[in-house]
Amino acid sequence: MEKVSVEKLIFVYNANSGTHNAVLDTAHKIFSPSTYECSLCDITFGIFTENKVWRKFRAQSTTPMEFLHRDEFLKMYSSKFGKKYTFPIVLAETDEDFEVVVTTEKMNSLKNVESLMSEVLATLN
Repeated sequence: MEKVSVEKLIFVYNANSGTHNAVLDTAHKIFSPSTYECSLCDITFGIFTENKVWRKFRAQSTTPMEFLHRDEFLKMYSSKFGKKYTFPIVLAETDEDFEVVVTTEKMNSLKNVESLMSEVLATLN
């Protein structure tokens, strides 16, 4: 992505919101981690809590960040921009549009939180 003025970053999990879905996702991560379909969840969260390195990164960032589940994103933004996205994904909201920061394919190839932070920082610097 070329350098643009980023109003906020939007991180979209490949999971739906709600307590029931959270319980199912947690069980999936425990019992069948190799088939869990949200690498963003895997990278930024352990089984029960947020990754401490990631939490610190978010807290120190001067760029606003929004974290949405797939169903929340589609409800809030699908008609606004009319584009189809795959999930998980990281988007930069600019004054005109969304720009893809980390594609689903790239997200799925990331091995740890540091590699995600590097991708995000490359967009912001």
